Amino acid sequence: MAIALYMDENVPRQILLGLRLRGVDVLSVQEDGRSGDPDPSVLARANELQRVLFTRDDDFLAIASQLLQQEISFIGLIYAAQQLVSIGDCVRDLELIAKVSDLTDFSNHVQFLPL
Repeated sequence: MAIALYMDENVPRQILLGLRLRGVDVLSVQEDGRSGDPDPSVLARANELQRVLFTRDDDFLAIASQLLQQEISFIGLIYAAQQLVSIGDCVRDLELIAKVSDLTDFSNHVQFLPL
C-alpha cells in the first residue's frame, strides 16, 4: 500500500531529494526526459507510469477539471500553491500520502496541500 509520485517541472529539487531521503518512490519529469512537454502530456505520462502527479502549477487544476467534466479518467493529482505551502510541508505531507495511500484513493481526484 504505497504510491509512486511523478514530479512536474516546477517542483523544487529539494522536495524530490527530501522525499527520496524518506524512501518515497519519486520520478521527475526531467529524469524521465520529458522536460518541456505540455502539461496535458505530463499528466498523460503520469497515467502511463501509474504515478500520481505532484505539481505547484495551477494550470493542472484546469486540466483536471476539464478531464472530470469530460468523464475522462486520470490517475490523480496533488497540488500545492507555491506561495502558501513550504518545501518542508510538501515533503512531510507527500511522504505521508505516498506511504499510506494506494492508487484507488487518487483515481480522478485532486488533493490539495497542506493536508
